[in-house]
Amino acid sequence: MSTSKREEVCSHLRYIRRELRDLDQILKEDGLLPEVTELKEVHASLEALYQLLAGKTKKKPKPQFDD
Repeated sequence: MSTSKREEVCSHLRYIRRELRDLDQILKEDGLLPEVTELKEVHASLEALYQLLAGKTKKKPKPQFDD
């Protein structure tokens, strides 16, 4: 993926995440709460996509073996 395309995608993802946060605040203020698991799934998917595109993958802990 070209650098400019990657930056464009990252920008869109940031915008989507910001909009989702705003929507969540509005829903909380109105007393309308969606299913928490659904929100967590969407957020996790967006976060994973953003991390992948930004090249900032979270390091997985190395397995520890008892000798």
